[in-house]
Amino acid sequence: MKLNRAKAKMMAGEPALGALLQLGSIKVANVLARSHFDFLLVDAQHGAWDLNTIEVALRDIGRLGHVGMARVTANDFFAIGALLDRGALGIVVPMVESEEQAQAVAQAARYEPRGRRSIGGAFMRDWQGVSEDEINDEIFVAVQIETRLGVERAAEILSVEGIDGCWIGPKDLALSLGVQRGDPEHDAAIMKVLEACKKTGRIPGIFEPGPGGKWLKAGFLFVTVGTDLDCITKGASAVIEPYAPPMQDQA
Repeated sequence: MKLNRAKAKMMAGEPALGALLQLGSIKVANVLARSHFDFLLVDAQHGAWDLNTIEVALRDIGRLGHVGMARVTANDFFAIGALLDRGALGIVVPMVESEEQAQAVAQAARYEPRGRRSIGGAFMRDWQGVSEDEINDEIFVAVQIETRLGVERAAEILSVEGIDGCWIGPKDLALSLGVQRGDPEHDAAIMKVLEACKKTGRIPGIFEPGPGGKWLKAGFLFVTVGTDLDCITKGASAVIEPYAPPMQDQA
């Protein structure tokens, strides 16, 4: 039985939908691990997490039969290994803009002979019950493409052995391009990355909150459709809505 059902789903050409966890709350992670998301992505880069809370959250998510992944703080050998040691079944590495940077990601994420990941600290993921060879196959390794340069070099970045796919950051990409999200240039850049994924046989991913699923319909497979905060605020609104008085027009 595969640990990483989200990866298996994507490799079969089916989309996996996830939530980005930024609040740093183990309890919220536990609640969402009982949901219908295909994966939960702990955000160490922008979220309110530390290594101890990440370890507990990933362990709890895994023990509940869910797939826990993590976005690392930076493209750093030790930072990547630290999150994988704590049980992340997928890793997202921000700001990758070159083939060399992608190679560094792949080397940090997998054990010998496919990489250079240190075997120390594996006791922290003993609950997964798999060997080093098996965990090499279970981990989903994604680079984040979120700049003009990253888009221009997308095909060479994604051609690196050991990279499974990407995850586009639309807001940072728009900032790098100097346009708004939804601008034709922004859409064209996203499509260029999608085509690079198709060319190299990699999994295309993107952060796409809100209704519509424009990029999901375009063919993206690794899709975060919201955050833990979104789930709480929208859930709270759904609970109170039947009892709320109708909105009055303002004079």
